[in-house]
Amino acid sequence: MEGQGTASTEGEQVHLELDEGRGMDMGNQHPSIKRLHEIQKEVKEIEQQVALFSGLSSDRDYKKLERSLTKQLFEIDSVDTEGKGDIQQARKRAAQETERLLKELEQNANHPRRLEIEALFKEAQLLVEREITPFYKGGNCVSDEFEEGIQDIVLRLTQVKTGGKVSLRKARYRTLTKICAVQEIIESGVKQQLSLPLSNDAHPSVSKINSVMCDVNKAKGTLIALLMGVSSNDTCRHLSCVLTGLIADLDALDVCGRTEIRNYRKEVVEEINRLQRYLDLDEEANSTHAYDLAQNQSILKIEEIRKKMKEVNSLLLKTENASDLYLGSKAELQGLIAQLDEVSPGKNPCIREARRRAVIEIQTLITYIDLKEALEKRQMYPEQTAAEHQCHKAIWTVLGNLSQIQQEVISFDGNRTDKNYMRLEELLTKQLLALDAVDPQGDERCKAARKQAVKLAQNILYYLDMKTDEWEY
Repeated sequence: MEGQGTASTEGEQVHLELDEGRGMDMGNQHPSIKRLHEIQKEVKEIEQQVALFSGLSSDRDYKKLERSLTKQLFEIDSVDTEGKGDIQQARKRAAQETERLLKELEQNANHPRRLEIEALFKEAQLLVEREITPFYKGGNCVSDEFEEGIQDIVLRLTQVKTGGKVSLRKARYRTLTKICAVQEIIESGVKQQLSLPLSNDAHPSVSKINSVMCDVNKAKGTLIALLMGVSSNDTCRHLSCVLTGLIADLDALDVCGRTEIRNYRKEVVEEINRLQRYLDLDEEANSTHAYDLAQNQSILKIEEIRKKMKEVNSLLLKTENASDLYLGSKAELQGLIAQLDEVSPGKNPCIREARRRAVIEIQTLITYIDLKEALEKRQMYPEQTAAEHQCHKAIWTVLGNLSQIQQEVISFDGNRTDKNYMRLEELLTKQLLALDAVDPQGDERCKAARKQAVKLAQNILYYLDMKTDEWEY
């Protein structure tokens, strides 16, 4: 009985030490429990790295984390339980936690959305590989096809759904940052025209600055290749050394107090400094929480504006006779659009997309008010309405239907699997078919009115799709 009491006490100690942490006296622990505690501490340190891992299973960091966790599993397995049930249970729990992290690491690297992000990055790589040669030669021209292709990839990346998962947000952010950096480097090469170069005859130093500028243009090609992972011959460290060397060469030049040459040298140095900042992109992505846009000041401002828009929306839809609210509501909504115009998206396409969608939400509500006002105004002049051309009456009938449908769409808060979504989509399609059946009989005003009504129906349908596409920043 005494032995059983001792075993029970030891078992309780095992649970307390492993489950509740470090508060107890380490000297009183069983050696096996102490070792398990040490291993769990090491596993805990790896846990955060696993949660934030945003790469692929082929990455060096993935293999490093996998090796570390596997090593801990071997360490756990080597702990001697001395046949004691409670130590066996403690070892089992430690092994399960480590195996969970291994599984989480694998899921992060092979998540369907992560693979989608990688596929888009590879598309961008192919575009860059085709266009990179001119930059290596010091040129700065790219095709319209390249610009359109890169922009399309950026747009599709902003639409990748992360479900709030940190590893996916981080992967999307890093990929967007690299591709947008390439866009900026190319655009600066195409658009930016230095106020000089000067002629080589102006001063001996000018010839050297011109030579450095040619090297800078070539460095742009190297930088693009490094950012996009299409270069196996260069490293970021080597390019950084090259750029630093170019600045040192420029600093050593004697410009003889000539302002125009000093300004030329200054512009070239600033261009080199801009390129060096791009080399720190990966480090910034790892050391900051820039990928967490929920904390971004521009996003917070957009959400604040959207909250005000929803308050106006709620008031309009809940008030039976809202005619008196139309003027004030429109003025407030237009003010909100002006506020959105002042929100700076910086260089982040996700913030730009969030702002664009907020503008569409507010514009939809303004359009809803405009149509309501037009329909109510028309009812005030029954004699004119009776004398209208038949095609105009048909169009106004459709507009009346669209107004009712638009109100439902604005209120709709479901997803694309909801029956109500399919019903609204079908109703809008029917209105488009009804407009298509209207014969304007050569009346230009009727043609224009039908065209506007078609555009309105399409915009409502687009807004319905936008509300239900589960987009997130």
